[in-house]
Amino acid sequence: MPLARSLSMTSLNGLPQWEDEDLPVEDLLLFEVSWEVTNKVGGIYTVIQTKAKITADEWGENYFLVGPYFEHNVKTQVEACEPPNPAVKKAMDTMKSQGCQVFFGRWLIEGSPYVLLFDIGSAAWNLDKWKGEFWDVSNIGIPFHDREANDAVIFGSLTAWFLKELSCQFDDKPNIVAHFHEWQAGVGLILSRSQKLPVATIFTTHATLLGRYLCAANIDFYNNLDQFDIDKEAGERQIYHRYCMERASVHCAHVFTTVSQITAIEAEHMLKRNPDVVTPNGLNIKKFSAMHEFQNLHSMYKARIQEFIRGHFYGHLDFSLENTLFFFIAGRYEFSNKGADMFLEALSRLNFLLRVHKTNVTVVVFFIMPAKTNNFNVETLKGQAVRKQLWDTAQSVKEKFGKKLYNALLKGEIPDLNKILDRDDITIMKRAIFSTQRHCLPPVTTHNMIDDGNDPILNTIRRIGLFNNRTDRVKVILHPEFLSSTSPLLPLDYEEFVRGCHLGVFPSYYEPWGYTPAECTVMGIPSVTTNLSGFGCFMQEHVADPAAYGIYIVDRRFRSPDESCNQLTQFLYGFCQQSRRQRIIQRNRTERLSDLLDWRYLGRYYMHARHLALSRTFPDKFEMEPSAPPKTEGFRYPRPSSVPPSPSVSQHSSPHQSEGEDEDEDERYDEDEEAERDRQNIKSPFSLGVLPQGKKKQHGEYRN
Repeated sequence: MPLARSLSMTSLNGLPQWEDEDLPVEDLLLFEVSWEVTNKVGGIYTVIQTKAKITADEWGENYFLVGPYFEHNVKTQVEACEPPNPAVKKAMDTMKSQGCQVFFGRWLIEGSPYVLLFDIGSAAWNLDKWKGEFWDVSNIGIPFHDREANDAVIFGSLTAWFLKELSCQFDDKPNIVAHFHEWQAGVGLILSRSQKLPVATIFTTHATLLGRYLCAANIDFYNNLDQFDIDKEAGERQIYHRYCMERASVHCAHVFTTVSQITAIEAEHMLKRNPDVVTPNGLNIKKFSAMHEFQNLHSMYKARIQEFIRGHFYGHLDFSLENTLFFFIAGRYEFSNKGADMFLEALSRLNFLLRVHKTNVTVVVFFIMPAKTNNFNVETLKGQAVRKQLWDTAQSVKEKFGKKLYNALLKGEIPDLNKILDRDDITIMKRAIFSTQRHCLPPVTTHNMIDDGNDPILNTIRRIGLFNNRTDRVKVILHPEFLSSTSPLLPLDYEEFVRGCHLGVFPSYYEPWGYTPAECTVMGIPSVTTNLSGFGCFMQEHVADPAAYGIYIVDRRFRSPDESCNQLTQFLYGFCQQSRRQRIIQRNRTERLSDLLDWRYLGRYYMHARHLALSRTFPDKFEMEPSAPPKTEGFRYPRPSSVPPSPSVSQHSSPHQSEGEDEDEDERYDEDEEAERDRQNIKSPFSLGVLPQGKKKQHGEYRN
């Protein structure tokens, strides 16, 4: 028997590497299989797309993504090319000779990974035969009317067929690792294992099927995890066959992973297997060369949002935009799962607090949640037209005023300001003022909703009475469409919009990971999340005081809904009480947390899963070292020394200091010193099992 090669990870220039030099990556092929390769459906697309670069850096030409072929996606995202590996080309040619369309190319994203795409339609004539084979293997029957499940059978059968053709060409090496994402790709895993292919398999669930369905039904999910009759619940929701496909995939895989600790608990009860590895989701982090560039972007895009507000609230613009904060919630229109129900209730309570305390702060809240509409409503379009007309009028008068002022100054005269504007100018301005008169309230939605009588957000707004009255300190705008820079209303892309807001609010009840607050963090925008989201749990583990870094975590797991809502209200009210200087300091801290979410660090969990799969599949060739599981030593942000920031002790994070500020206060908040300390805490995530010098580990401080 050959000597088993040990697997562990070390760091080289911040990137994961094989420790054993006798184990070149050329001896391995990695195939990552998902329905969302080049095909955006949900968050898995973001995971695969952003992770591609670090995986391609590690595996080079031996990394392939496998997905479905959709012509409209391929035309815009994929550059066709020939497979560099002759074995891959031969397997593709064999399948093509039997009538299946297989496409190969480079996905035009960062890292430019190879993609292998199967045309589901070209192989649909095999569906009945493959469903029969799947039944023989698993005793899972697929109903004819479930197109998504039927497509999954075709896709999985093609994947298993390809892996079989590929592995037949190899004797001892290269060894194959196949990583399958979600139940749509799981059929390929089940068939590969049933055929005893020499392939190391990994299955990742990003959310359990039944968990999402149960939470959407307003069931007390997390307190009753061990009480559900799983088969009965899946059958009642007519997803029993999908659930069986998911559960079979989980139990067939050599290694089972999920994206967060909260989903790991869910998977243990729903799918009856504990994950072997938790693989948190990351992002590709691009730092600005100028330290405060993201603050400048915030100011620029905030001004663009303010322009929209001027038009939307014309005739009712009796609040100061300088004292107005922009909050938002975004994502799929899942009213309860995404926490929109609790957010609206908290906004009602926040409105009460702001009015009682007679604060000068106004909060404008955007709901960016796509729903069925009949296009923009007339009142919203009219608002932007009125704003543009007023701007044109002001520019016209300003130009005439400027010329008269210029001529007077050339003559050495101080102009009579009472005569510099003639009667026509006064008339034009009066007409402009009259045009802003409004006999209705500013609309709470920007579009005509198709079924507004049954829309849960609009019905809740009606119940709590947030109709954008003059006396309301909280204004609500539902934008039931994805943001676009070509929109006539709010011409901003999602990233630009997020940068212009002050706070993202995502009080989700069911959120296996939560990319929306993660994206806010990377852009330096504070956010609200919960301890039922993977992101919230991750931040609680790695940041000593998340709120000081702009991550507010609502406890929805161990508190009643009313207590959670009160906690959310207090977070929002506390944020409203911050000064501009405090918000700048907090945004600086939030942006520094982005290192925690970088795939360069989080990619190590995927590496560990692949190493574990190899050691379990080929124990005579690979073995895991005891120190291999990823640790979190040196991977934790401490509590900032100047927390909480207050007007008396906080300073501008920009180089310009306000007049009259006490210079001694600089000692209480030194941004450079704080940033350097945070950088030191993130620098050593790969020093497995080794603590930084001089630091003693507290009991229970680090958990993996």
